[in-house]
Amino acid sequence: MLNILLSGCYGKLSRAVTEYCETRGDARVVAGIDHAAGRAPLPFPVFESPAGVGGVRPDVVIDCSHPSLLPALLEFCLREKLPAVLATTGYGEGEYAMIEQAAKRIPVFQSGNMSLGILLLKQLARLAAQTLGDSFDIEILEAHHNQKIDAPSGTAYILAEAVNEGLDAPRAYAYERHSLREPRPKGEIGMHSVRGGTVPGEHTVLFAGFDEVLELTHRAYSKRIFAAGCLAAARWLPDKPAGRYGMDDLK
Repeated sequence: MLNILLSGCYGKLSRAVTEYCETRGDARVVAGIDHAAGRAPLPFPVFESPAGVGGVRPDVVIDCSHPSLLPALLEFCLREKLPAVLATTGYGEGEYAMIEQAAKRIPVFQSGNMSLGILLLKQLARLAAQTLGDSFDIEILEAHHNQKIDAPSGTAYILAEAVNEGLDAPRAYAYERHSLREPRPKGEIGMHSVRGGTVPGEHTVLFAGFDEVLELTHRAYSKRIFAAGCLAAARWLPDKPAGRYGMDDLK
């Protein structure tokens, strides 16, 4: 039985992780961390901060909270020598630097999207960029629910990075066009965000060439697919040596 400490346990993704554990039977959440501890009863103890966690011994930490919690969470994982699955988005350069430092001492799995389908989309986008090269304009469109804070999504950046890996020369990201009065430059990747309703997540990589368009699209219909990815990473990670891992490593 895999014992999980779930950070951000009142969030939507965390609830999906908890429910998915219950259906599998080979993993369980033994404790949670959330600043709103006590807001509602859960079938495990909830602590307000990583520093307050006590009385449980998890095998792995899954974080679905907020970038602001990262320093305290990594400090806790380093102290307890616990592997960490980081499924939070919205990290900046400072947070990524912290992750790199922590990964020198513990195994850290970090991804802006935990879907196996997105992993394949990333690989296809890289291949399409290699094949179509500089003769196609490239745009990335993403849509999410109206409660999502960051834009563009972490997944949009993952896909943009994959596209650039497939090109001879990387392209800059362009985030808006309403203030421009000029033809579209060739050396860019357009990034577009839509926020509304309860959309779990939709991502399209669009390659527009002369008289033809190729679209690669992934649609998430629930957060269950991301919960499945979190559990797959959590089961895979504990016996790995210290280092930074991601979806490309998950086989």
